[in-house]
Order: sequence, then structure tokens, then C-alpha cells
Amino acid sequence: MQIVGLGLVAVVLAVVLRHNKPEMAMFLSISVGVIIFLAMLGKIGSILEVLKDLSARANLSMVYLGAILKIVGIAYIADFGAQICRDAGEGAVASKIEFASKILVLVLAVPIIVAVLNSLLKIVP
Repeated sequence: MQIVGLGLVAVVLAVVLRHNKPEMAMFLSISVGVIIFLAMLGKIGSILEVLKDLSARANLSMVYLGAILKIVGIAYIADFGAQICRDAGEGAVASKIEFASKILVLVLAVPIIVAVLNSLLKIVP
């Protein structure tokens, strides 16, 4: 509720500011986005602990869990950065951020794909 309230207040202020000072409206929008992102970092820590516990119980290699968490992190951060760029009217830069994040996700996914294929090759003669 607090985050939604903060977002709604920021939107109302940004709409009012956009007519007289568009640069201040953009700064407000980016600032509120960063505040919300930072507020969620604490929640992410508790999620990581649960995932580490589950992977330890399932005897899942921490290498694969680490790669998956990096992939998720890249996706969220890249999306956040691209949205900020779009808010600032820089759609071309947003597209480049999304492209780079897709390449990074693919690079990080290669060891997982190799492990899955190796497992399949062991099953199939």
C-alpha cells in the first residue's frame, strides 16, 4: 500500500510539474523509481535465503542457482533501466539496454543448457 501510495503521489506531482518544469517531472519520476527499487532490495534478500535453502535440500548445485539468480537480476535491472529511459523519451537507448540484457542472459544460460543436454545424453543411449 505504501509503494502504491508513493507512486500515486509521484504521478500526481509529475503531471502537475510537467506543464511548467518538465525536467523536474522527469527527475521526480526517476527518483521515485529508484526509491521503490531500493525499498525492494531487502525483500530480495529474504527470497534469496529461501531459494538457497531449497536448493540445498534438493541437492542442486549452487553454480546453477547462482546463474539463475543472475539471469533474473539482469532481467529486472535491465527492465527497470529501460523503463527509465523510455520515461525520459529515449526509446532507442531503452531498446539497446534490452538487447544487451538478452545477450547477457543467453551467455549466463549456456552452462545450464549444457548441463541439461549432458543429462539427456546420459539417459538416451
